[in-house]
Amino acid sequence: MIGTMKAESIVIGVAGTVFGLIVGWILGTQQAPSRPLAPVAASAPAAAQAPMGAPMGASPAAAPLLDEAQVAALRTIAEKDPANTQSRVQLGNMYFDAERYQDAIQWYEAALKLNPGDVSVSTDLGVCFYYTNQPDRAVRQMEESLRMDPRHLKTLLNLGIVKAFGKQDLVGAAAAWEEVIKIAPDSQEGQAAKRSLANLQAAHPGGSPVPPPGTPAATQTPKPGAPAR
Repeated sequence: MIGTMKAESIVIGVAGTVFGLIVGWILGTQQAPSRPLAPVAASAPAAAQAPMGAPMGASPAAAPLLDEAQVAALRTIAEKDPANTQSRVQLGNMYFDAERYQDAIQWYEAALKLNPGDVSVSTDLGVCFYYTNQPDRAVRQMEESLRMDPRHLKTLLNLGIVKAFGKQDLVGAAAAWEEVIKIAPDSQEGQAAKRSLANLQAAHPGGSPVPPPGTPAATQTPKPGAPAR
């Protein structure tokens, strides 16, 4: 059933060198029995953090190899059944895990055409836009997710990341994380949001978390563990 294909994007680490310590890792953790594990296991808690001060230039874990046979089988199902949403979501998930984000975008968009109310697929699509250096589209897609479900915690967490690290809108990022805390302060997402806000405050003590005048805009979005953009 489609309802079991619960695709959710989750913050799994806190690192960064842009304006101090800001969130630098973002991974899709779509839950599907047949889906290969992401570089960080899908069961990793939202509160998991990267070691503070870990070198940003460290080599990231290799993306899982794509199961071409399974991809072919799912493509066949999708081609034979234009109304099959599940096969399209699974293809998006597989390409996401293999870090082939442009291919994942294609299949997530196809799934959303069939089921436009799937907030988790919508957010995963936004994550793909973030990883393909399209922060404006990422923000718009996550805002669309929040129109579906204004209390979707993982969307709010990731919206904060995109605004902070992709758009350098630290005020907007803080607002998103504050909303997470307001909705579920004791949840894993709430704890991650609290740490993110604390890092912003540490980077800008006694003032608003706004980048200083003349700070250049980010032009690339690094993958987890990659050098800062």
